[in-house]
Amino acid sequence: MLEKIFYTESSWFFTLLRLVLGFVILPHGLQKLCGWFGGYGFSATLDFFKSEGIPYAIGFLVIVAESFGALGLIFGFFTRLSSFGIGLTMIGAAIYVRKNGFFMNWFNQQAGEGFEYHILAIGIAVILMFTGGGQLAIDSWVAEKIK
Repeated sequence: MLEKIFYTESSWFFTLLRLVLGFVILPHGLQKLCGWFGGYGFSATLDFFKSEGIPYAIGFLVIVAESFGALGLIFGFFTRLSSFGIGLTMIGAAIYVRKNGFFMNWFNQQAGEGFEYHILAIGIAVILMFTGGGQLAIDSWVAEKIK
């Protein structure tokens, strides 16, 4: 069972997908966890989620997925689990912003951002859940050790 969790395809394509998704999601996680990049930090983020009707437990899981899940992707450690968490988070975020429509808010002509970014992140996360993290992933080293 553990071997299946850590197994990864040895493709540089999946490495690229893993790194792109990790580096794009990480700043969002650090906004929520540490207050960096214009974010509000852990407590204020949880309070915001609560004010929107999202339970603290779900808010906590979002912060964990976006910060530690993104780091997991960058290092290729628990790639499938990290991708799953990020994918679920992006599904929730897409549902949350669906009222703003599909497109990003390039010209400030809508109430907020659309969900096209979330769909891209979900697509990449699904690919990584099935394939693993590719080359240079810690998962591949772990898979070799547990064989």
